[in-house]
Formats: sequence, C-alpha cells, structure tokens
Amino acid sequence: MDRSDRPRVVLGVSGGIAAYKACELLRRLTESGHDVRVVPTGSALRFVGEPTWAALSGNPVTTRVWEDVHEVPHVRIGQEADLVVVAPATADTLARAAHGLADDLLTNTLLTARCPVVFAPAMHTEMWEHPATAENVATLRRRGAVVIEPAVGRLTGKDTGKGRLPDPGEIFEVCRRLLARGSASGRDLAGRYVVVSAGGTREPLDPVRFLGNRSSGRQGYALARTAVARGARVTLVAANTSLADPAGADVVPVGTAVQLREAVLKAAEDADAVVMAAAVADFRPALYAQGKIKKREGREPEPVALVRNPDVLAELSAARTRPGQVVVGFAAETDDVLANGRAKLARKGCDLLVVNEVGEDRTFGAEENEAVLLGSDGSETPVPHGPKEDLADTVWDKVVHMLNAG
Repeated sequence: MDRSDRPRVVLGVSGGIAAYKACELLRRLTESGHDVRVVPTGSALRFVGEPTWAALSGNPVTTRVWEDVHEVPHVRIGQEADLVVVAPATADTLARAAHGLADDLLTNTLLTARCPVVFAPAMHTEMWEHPATAENVATLRRRGAVVIEPAVGRLTGKDTGKGRLPDPGEIFEVCRRLLARGSASGRDLAGRYVVVSAGGTREPLDPVRFLGNRSSGRQGYALARTAVARGARVTLVAANTSLADPAGADVVPVGTAVQLREAVLKAAEDADAVVMAAAVADFRPALYAQGKIKKREGREPEPVALVRNPDVLAELSAARTRPGQVVVGFAAETDDVLANGRAKLARKGCDLLVVNEVGEDRTFGAEENEAVLLGSDGSETPVPHGPKEDLADTVWDKVVHMLNAG
C-alpha cells in the first residue's frame, strides 16, 4: 500500500514511565498498515529516545514547533491525521489539552486535529483521582475525545492501584475500531454509562469441582471494547475469563451466578444500558461439600441435587432503576432458535434479545459469531457470520437508537 493510501495516525507520547509501552502500540499500528507519526513531549524523550521512535515508525520525530518550520508541522500534522492517540497521557498532558494550551508540538497537534482523539492515561492513583484531573477528563470527554479509563495494577515503586496504562494491544483495538467507524458516528455513546457482563459462571460442587459452561467471554469483551471506542464509560462484570482486560473498561471479576447478580445490580443502578452477555448458570448444587467428594469402589456416586439460581436478566428488566434504561439479553439455543428466543424475550421482559445457535464448535470460544437480534417491538435483525465485534457494533447501534428515541 502506498504511504498516501495508509490511514494516518499520530501517536503522542507523554513523559511518564509507561512511555516504553507505547513502543508496542507503535509496532501494532505500523504492522497493521498504518502510517504513524510519533510526537513525543520533551519529557517523553527522557524515557525513550528519538532514534527509537524514528526507527519504529519510519518517520521523522520532533517535539518542537520550530523545526521544519516551512512545513508548518504544528498545523499540518493534526490536520492530516485520521486518528490521534496519546499513550501514555500524563496528568500534565490531560490538563494542557483540556485548557487548550499549545506550548509544544503535541499540544499544537491536539488543537488542530479534527479527527477522533484518544487519550490513554497513566499516572499514580492519587493523581488520577484528584478533582482537577477528574474535571479535565470530563472536559475532554464532553468535547468528544475518548479518554480510556486506566487499568488497576502495579505502578512505579511499590505502589498498586488505578492508574496503570492499559494493555497496548487493547489500546490498539480501541484505535482500530475508531478508525473503522470514522469520526462522524464513532462516538455516539459519548456521555453514556453502560454495563456489560461476560464469561460463564461456575457453581462450586466441592473444593475442586464446579458446574460450568463453555463461554469464553469473547463476545462480552467485544461489547465492552466497542462501547469504549464509541465513547461510553463501561463497567465489565467478568465471570471466569482468561482474556486481557479491555482498555478503558472497569472490570469487576466474579465467579458464581450469585456474585454476578450482586455486581451487575450494583453497577446498573445509574447505567443507561445493561447488556447481559454472560452465560449465567440456571442451577447450582444445593449442597457444597467442604471436602473433595471421593470415588468409592463398587459404589455409584450420590445424585447431585440442584436449586435454581436467581434470574438476573428478568430482575433487571422488571426493576429498572433509571428511566429509559435499555436492557439487552443473550440467548444461546441449540434448537428452534427463533421460537425459543421469542418466548425468552417475552418471559424476561428485556428490550432486545441476541439469539444465537450454539454447539461444541459454534459460538463459544470462537473469534466469530452470527445471531439474530429480536426486539420487543417485534423486529428481527439478522447479523451474518463475522467477527464478534461486528455483532457488538450492531447491538450498540440498536441500543443507541433506543436511547435516543426514549
């Protein structure tokens, strides 16, 4: 592909210890066919030097507006970009961007950009939670920028908490989805708060065994990732997954159906939409054995008595805590897919039900999916076989329409 035909991305890098992680983001962007111009701050070059950025991007690197003045870089770089992503974005960079300061090439670029802009913050917890930072983030989001929630984990020194740069691969996925959707409709969930459940619950039988299902959580994670890319604040309630946390989502890990119910109901109190993509166990063992159930020679095992788990989707639909809240359910069926789906939609009382046919080699754990979206208004929207993120975007398209109509 000719350089002029490649999507043009500006990678801004602030002066934080996480600057070295931006090298991995740069590699993913360039290897996927993007033309990347790195614009570091002067402080960023104290962590990763100019030769590294130039070698990895194949483009010149500068921090000052006084270099190559004849090319007017402080205007042209932002004007010509298809996407600007700042990773890491320090508290200082967020503050300067929010207040429209332009004292270096990066902040000038942010002022001239008319494309989607993504900030991936990284700082200590106290700095992220400071009222000044919170106001700056709110200002940037109100203006249409995507400010990804930082991850929770090890920071510098012995500190641990919220403020860690999200996984570069997940930041890349946010960028990829924004570029795919374009600037016009890319941020239609800006200002919205959504809750997504993902994965499969496990119901303990004894200390080493459980009743579970095949759900990998990929569809729920795709829903969370695409919602972040569309500008939403996202809480992801994740049951027993092994996937990397989607960049920008607040992840709440759970194990059982009862734990999932508690987490979802709490998160949904002020949510605009709740999407229940998790495979929640219908039943759990009536008794939990404190010790491992032993196999006894010549004797059949005792039957396992089951009791019903709470119906989280029906409970959400019946007791909505916010006017106009949209509730979406998922139905995994093995036969009479649409008929069973319609019956479940009526029984659960949700606004939209995503129905798909499942089996040992279908849907669960796969990278792709196909489904039919059944609406409480009688509508049917088939989604052909394709990436799970395509299905996720179709779900959010429907949710956005319902929120706007309400």
